[in-house]
Amino acid sequence: MTAAATVARVVLDSPLPQLDHLFDYSVPEELAAQAVPGVRVRVPLRSAGRVADGYLVELAEPDDAFSGTLSPLEAVVSPVPVLTEPVWRLARRLADRSAGTASDILRLAVPPRMVRVEKAWLAAQDADAPAAEGPAEAAPAAFPVRGYAAGVLEAAVAAGERIALRPIPRLSRLPDGTWVGEWAITLAALATATWRAGRTAIVAVPDHRDLEQLAAALAAIAPASAVVRADASQSNPDRYKGFLASLSGPRIVIGNRSVVYAPAARLGLVVVWEDSDPLFAEPLSPYVHTRDAALVRQELDGGALVLSGLVRSVEAQRLVDLGWLRDLGPERAHTAKVVLTANQSADEPAARAARIPSSAWRAAREALSGESGRPRGPVLVQVARPGYVPVLSCAHCGQAARCARCAGPLGQRRAGATPSCGWCGALATDWHCERCEHTKLRTVTPGSGRTAEELGRAFPGTRVILADGDHPVLRVGAAPALVVATRGAEPIAEGGYQAVLLLDGERMLSRETLHVAEDCLRWWTSAAVLAAAGAPTVLVGVSGDLARDFATGRLVDFAREELTDRRQLRFPPAVRLASVTGAAEAVDGVLKAVDPGLLIDVLGPAEVDEKSVRAILRFEYAKGAEVAAAVRARVVRNATQRRRAPGGRPGYRPAPTLRVRFDDPEIL
Repeated sequence: MTAAATVARVVLDSPLPQLDHLFDYSVPEELAAQAVPGVRVRVPLRSAGRVADGYLVELAEPDDAFSGTLSPLEAVVSPVPVLTEPVWRLARRLADRSAGTASDILRLAVPPRMVRVEKAWLAAQDADAPAAEGPAEAAPAAFPVRGYAAGVLEAAVAAGERIALRPIPRLSRLPDGTWVGEWAITLAALATATWRAGRTAIVAVPDHRDLEQLAAALAAIAPASAVVRADASQSNPDRYKGFLASLSGPRIVIGNRSVVYAPAARLGLVVVWEDSDPLFAEPLSPYVHTRDAALVRQELDGGALVLSGLVRSVEAQRLVDLGWLRDLGPERAHTAKVVLTANQSADEPAARAARIPSSAWRAAREALSGESGRPRGPVLVQVARPGYVPVLSCAHCGQAARCARCAGPLGQRRAGATPSCGWCGALATDWHCERCEHTKLRTVTPGSGRTAEELGRAFPGTRVILADGDHPVLRVGAAPALVVATRGAEPIAEGGYQAVLLLDGERMLSRETLHVAEDCLRWWTSAAVLAAAGAPTVLVGVSGDLARDFATGRLVDFAREELTDRRQLRFPPAVRLASVTGAAEAVDGVLKAVDPGLLIDVLGPAEVDEKSVRAILRFEYAKGAEVAAAVRARVVRNATQRRRAPGGRPGYRPAPTLRVRFDDPEIL
């Protein structure tokens, strides 16, 4: 059979669910040499002479049962096969699992084309093709995996095992003097060993702070040419350049949420660090969590899988209980020196009620002055909220203060400023309480700015550093200073902090979410790890089992107990959930389309707003594929229904009436 008779099977770059399948096109003779699997193509659509972009997935023989004429490919946009076969299989599997479309996942996997970058890469490939295929460059001095039984972790990764890894919770100094978490050195060593074996390693971390630590560790272990960075902060040319480098041969690919979709020549290792971090929850359809994508990719492509974090996620613990993940930890337990102010004696009620009790003040003073015999150094103060006074309430009855225009929360941006709305920005010049008509306001929780101001007055002459979303700080020196940081924004101190104060713990625990305890443990532990060896970490105002688990380092036990509770309540991850949101008629259609025998139960539908309702489907993991197929079929049917346009609205296209999300982490 000639090349011209070959059929090109194309996936269209379209979010429409009814177009989520492969389309057959003929390959014109003039495009036969360029039309290879993975290239970007442009194809005609049968309506109105339109064309669409897509990817050539595979070449196949013509179907003898088809007697018609196939439309030819319009053009091959680029000669580079950017869609590899493993990535396509991953996208298809994840889309089917989540009742979504493969093209939505491919938008995350394949960055936009940058012509100049692509031409430079093609020229380099032609000039030096052998150099791109393998680890020929010499690396800096090797940094072996340390703190674990000799060779056990390396052997497990080399054998392609699936691992739930307990990291070593401490700071370490690299040869160039940079301080990073020991976890970064461990993961960098494993990734480098995988690359040296001629295989690709992919490491996903939640944010730029973790990425900076991992990159610093890799710079001390692996050659620069072996490391590819792929994260959202990069410019489009830089991101595409890294993507093309990943296509060139084995690499160590590091990045954030979507790096798990990176192309990989001979995948050998996939790592997800802090898989419980909400930043790994994909906000775009079909909302696939990075951990789930990594699990499916390892199942399809082989290689090793490592899920790790300072706090074991409940989802990872479930897989450990099932025997799907192997639990591996360091040889020696590492526990921070934690002081719980809630355990102070009964004769200090004022200390227990204070936002910063006397024991916390004393720890900060001793760290700054060196009174306790320890070296003088910086003190970290973790707070719950950024801003000056982000939340105000009525001084008389305590009801939260709301904007008279939009009902948004009232706050104060700086000292002496008129309270304003956090949503619309309106000034609350004549505010009065809707409940008691009182006109005075009081502070509910001081933000990072107000806390820094108060500490500056309490410790005159001490430098105060503010670190939050508006004032990003990655590192501070070893000199005495007060570092006030919001949760997740704590900078690394050279040599570690001489004291860590964790404020607003009860405020953090008041969030209404299923993952609140797990999140708080992660925030507190991430801050405690930044302390110098033997330095105190003071947790203010929190008592009970959660505080006990944090103080004693029983973080895996917490995950195990939490999983037991969720099994009794039939909450994730003991079962899977799918939320269906939309017009009442459309949601009802989905519920009727799913066989009740596949479900544990249905919660709702409950009203979301004036135009939509939401129903929650609960089902076992074994039924997930059948539930997703039934839901997706109804989504396609709903999308293809004709709807009458309002009068005088030619070309009207109604908004989608269904939003489906499987495994939504914030649904409960």
